[in-house]
Amino acid sequence: MSRYTVYLDTLAETNNIAGAALFFRRTAFVFLLVMAAAAPHSIAATQTAWLIGMTSWIIGLFFGPAQKLKFGFPGRLLAAFFIWSAVSSALSYEPYVSIDKLRGVSVFLLFPYVLNVVRNKKAVYLCAAILLCSALISSAWTPVQKIIGRGIEVHNLNPDGILAAKGLADGDTILAVNGVKTTHPEEVLRQIETAGFSRIDVYRTDAPFTVTVKSDEIPAGPESANQRLGFESFNRSSNFRAAGFYGHYTTFAESLQLIASLCLGLLIAALRGGADRKIIAALAGAILLFLLALLLTVTRGSQAAFLLSAFTMVAFGGGKRFFISALAIALPIALVGLLILHGQRGVGFADSRDGSIQYRQMMWRDGIRLLTESRRNLFYGVGMDSIKTHWSEWGLFDKGWQPMGHFHSTPIQIAVERGLPALLIWLAVIGVFARKLWCGIRSAPIEEWASRGILVGCFGELLGFFAGGFVHYNLGDTEVAMIFYFLMGISVRLADEMNEKKTV
Repeated sequence: MSRYTVYLDTLAETNNIAGAALFFRRTAFVFLLVMAAAAPHSIAATQTAWLIGMTSWIIGLFFGPAQKLKFGFPGRLLAAFFIWSAVSSALSYEPYVSIDKLRGVSVFLLFPYVLNVVRNKKAVYLCAAILLCSALISSAWTPVQKIIGRGIEVHNLNPDGILAAKGLADGDTILAVNGVKTTHPEEVLRQIETAGFSRIDVYRTDAPFTVTVKSDEIPAGPESANQRLGFESFNRSSNFRAAGFYGHYTTFAESLQLIASLCLGLLIAALRGGADRKIIAALAGAILLFLLALLLTVTRGSQAAFLLSAFTMVAFGGGKRFFISALAIALPIALVGLLILHGQRGVGFADSRDGSIQYRQMMWRDGIRLLTESRRNLFYGVGMDSIKTHWSEWGLFDKGWQPMGHFHSTPIQIAVERGLPALLIWLAVIGVFARKLWCGIRSAPIEEWASRGILVGCFGELLGFFAGGFVHYNLGDTEVAMIFYFLMGISVRLADEMNEKKTV
């Protein structure tokens, strides 16, 4: 047996078992680590690893020595949240649609999976380290991608050209033709002429869209490809919001703010706990890289949520001198963030003229109106995703003049779709998690900086997730929710160990 296998079995506490029990329990732990590595990059890989790992864990329960299952009060509340969501879905205005959405709610099962498979603090350390190191890859790629640029940013459009006729304007970026990414007009022209009928994906700040072009709409002639398409000049575009490997900036920003909170918590604890200077330097470098990537997402809600998380952690865990130092560092970073926001999106931090803010305010008003229209709606909600079928009769989306979406607020979304009882249960979940982590922080010795740092970081992450949910429906973003439950799982496991250690 290799030393790596021995090390793995020590972490998974599978040293003293054999046969099918060893296979399934080891597999459950390995795929937990795979899930941690995949979480900052791919929803498909993360879900696949989770399903394989959780299935292996469940099967492993029937082999070998009996295991004491851990679910805890947070787990029971999450189960109650799921059960009420199921009741609401059954009574939905569109029950088949709502019941299908329960698949997304079921990711709460990741919490008991992590809580039971991670069996000691060294395993917690490894999970946290893998998540952080993996997230550094996408964060490091973000500024590189901005420097390299993407697509074809068009300039000096011919008002009589085909692209202008399709609604493109100066500064728009052609990203792909028929799903194939492109970086040169000749590639665009070749795709259109080959396919006969093509869909062109175009990026415009905060308003991406797709146009269709037929090959016979392109004028023939000896001109260059860009001239035949109707523009004089072009370049690779750096005018886009960072999205990591997810493909969507909000998902990337919400994931980053959760992971950055974990990193900052570790840095605060390392400074107070007398950790090695190389470790402190590595954590400081990592948090700066996470902050840069978060700034480049130009996502105000996630940035504000991280600031709240960071100042809470610094105020309660770092001491007065550290708080003053952090404030001195944060102010110029915030200024840079405002400059990037204005340059990228042309709006201020709380600009009432901003279309995205106006859309959110409209959805919040409509959500509260729909919730309070009847006692039925107030208690059971209208059902998940039923608004996509009944939006017209309920007068949503400005009676069809605005794009169809969601309520852009986790509390409002839960209340409208699943009723006030669901919201109260969810608030109880957040409160119980917070109390559990706070008790763990108080029990963790300062010199055990890694344990204390993970607990402080996850407490900040919990606060950031809750705060970000007021302007984003982050619980409905499966990738973000999975990272949240993963971090809650390892931190509650660690908090339980710290509390048990204190009572001995």
